[in-house]
Amino acid sequence: MFSQLQHPPADPILGLSVKFSADNNPDKIDLGAGIYKDNTGKTPVLDCVKIAEQFRVDQEVSKAYLGSKGSALFNDKIAALILGDHKVLLENRIRTVSTPGGTGALRIAGELINKTKPGATIWVSNPTWANHQGIFKAAGLNVKTYPYYDYENKCLDFDGMIAALKLIPKDDAVLFHACCHNPSGMDLNPQQWQEVAQLSKEIGFMPVIDIAYQGFGEGLEADAFGVRLMAETVEQMIICSSCSKNFGLYRERIGACSIIGKSVSAADIIGAVMVTVVRVNYSMPPAHGAAIVETILDSAELTAQWHIELKEMRDRIGDMRHLLVDKLIENGVSRDFSFIAKQNGMFSFLGIDAAQIDRLQSEFGIYVVGSSRISLAAISTDNVDYLTKSIAKVL
Repeated sequence: MFSQLQHPPADPILGLSVKFSADNNPDKIDLGAGIYKDNTGKTPVLDCVKIAEQFRVDQEVSKAYLGSKGSALFNDKIAALILGDHKVLLENRIRTVSTPGGTGALRIAGELINKTKPGATIWVSNPTWANHQGIFKAAGLNVKTYPYYDYENKCLDFDGMIAALKLIPKDDAVLFHACCHNPSGMDLNPQQWQEVAQLSKEIGFMPVIDIAYQGFGEGLEADAFGVRLMAETVEQMIICSSCSKNFGLYRERIGACSIIGKSVSAADIIGAVMVTVVRVNYSMPPAHGAAIVETILDSAELTAQWHIELKEMRDRIGDMRHLLVDKLIENGVSRDFSFIAKQNGMFSFLGIDAAQIDRLQSEFGIYVVGSSRISLAAISTDNVDYLTKSIAKVL
C-alpha cells in the first residue's frame, strides 16, 4: 500500500530546527522557531500556570471525556477574553468549541466551511503563517492570496489589500490576522480595520479571524480591536484562537473555534454542525490546558498575575526589537532597519537575500527561514552583539 509514497519536502521551519540542533557552533542562534523565549533562551512555565495546574491536580476527581465541545467554562471564558462584553455575547449569538491548539481551531473552521460549501475558496494574506495554506487545503478548501506586505518598502500594502478584497466573491471566506501578523509583524491600525470590516459587510464574504497572539502586540484589549469591530459590523464570522503563546501552553495544545451567527437559532444550527465536524475529526478535545486557562480566568488573583506575566513577555519582545535596531546601527550597518521597531509581535522580515541567509547559517550558525523571517523572542542581551555583528558582515 505504501510503496508509492515519496518523502515529503522538509517543513521550512521544523527542518531548520533539525539543522540547528546538529550544529556544534557554541554561539549558534535559532531565529526560526515561533515560540517565546526569555532572556536566558528558555520557554518558561508561567507562575500563574503552575498555581492553576497544582489546583487542578488537587481538585480533579475524574479523567472522563468532556464531550466534543470541551469545557463549557473554558469556552465561555475564552470567548469573553476575545470579545469582552460584546453584544454578540449578550445576544447569545456565539458558539465555541475547545480545540487542540490554534491549529486545530483552523482545521475545524476549514472543515466547517467546506461542509457548508464544498470546495469553497478561502483567501489568505501574502504572506501568511506557513501552515495556513496546508491546513485549509487539507480541509478541502481552495486557497488564494491577497496582497498584504510590501517587501520593498517594509510596510503594509493596504491599498493592494483593499483592491483585492473588493474583487472577492460573496460567500468566499477571507482569513485575517487579528494582531501580531505572522510572519511580517505588520498589523492593521483601527482606521484600516474600519475599512476592512465595512468592506466585509458590503461584499458579504465570510471573515475568519486568527487571533493566536492576543496580548503579545499592544495589550489584550487593543489586540482584540479588529475582532470586536468585525463582530460589530458583520452578521456572521469565525474566530480561531490559541492559548499557546499568551499562556505559554504550547505543549498542552489548547485553543478554540468560535462562530457567530445571525441569530440565536442560526448560531445553534452552525454550532451543532461544528460539533459534528469535531466528532469525526478528533472526537473530544484535550482537557488539561483548558482546565489551566479556565482556572486562571475564573480567579481575579490569578488573572491579575497573568496580566503581569503577559506584559513581561510583551515588553521583552518590544525591547528586543529596539535593541536589535540599535545594535545594528552600533555595528556600522547603514541599511535602515527601523521598521523592525515599529512592528508588533514576535516576527519580522530582515529583508536580506538568500545568499546572505546562507552565509549567516554556514559561517555564523545563525538560522533564519528562507523568507528572512526572524523570531524576535530568540534574541537576548547575551546574543544580540554576536547576531548584529554577523548580520553586519554578511551585508
